[in-house]
Amino acid sequence: MTTPGPQPINIEGSDDAPTFYDAVGGARTFEDLVSGFYARVAHDEVLLPIYAGHELGESAHRLRMFLEQYWGGPRTYSQVRGHPRLRARHVDFRIDRAARDAWLANMRSSMDDLALAPEADRVLWDYLVTAADMLVNTLD
Repeated sequence: MTTPGPQPINIEGSDDAPTFYDAVGGARTFEDLVSGFYARVAHDEVLLPIYAGHELGESAHRLRMFLEQYWGGPRTYSQVRGHPRLRARHVDFRIDRAARDAWLANMRSSMDDLALAPEADRVLWDYLVTAADMLVNTLD
C-alpha cells in the first residue's frame, strides 16, 4: 500500500488542492507565526525602535490578517483596511538593511518554530524575503 504524496500547494486553492493557508494549518499556523515573530520583536534592539508609538499587538493583528489573506485565508484584511499597499503603509518607517535583516532573522526563527513541510517553508520564506527586500526604503 502506498501513501499519498504531499498535497499540491497553491495560493488560490481549487477543487484539486487546498489554498496554501489551508495546507499549512490555517489560522493557527499564522497566529503562531506572527505571535512568535512579535515576541521576538519585543526584545529586538534594531526593530523595537521602529515600532515606537505603535502597539505591538495591533501591528501583529494587522500582519496576521494580511498574511492570512495573501495566502488564501479570510479576506478580513481588505475588509478592515482596504488594499494592502505595503510600500505606502511602510513609507513612514525607516527601514534600512539592518532592519530588513533583523526582521528576516526574527521571522526565520518564528518559522523554524512552526516546522512546516520543506516545500511550504520554502514558498513562505521566499515570499517573506522578497517582501522584506521591497520594503527597504533607507540607504545604509
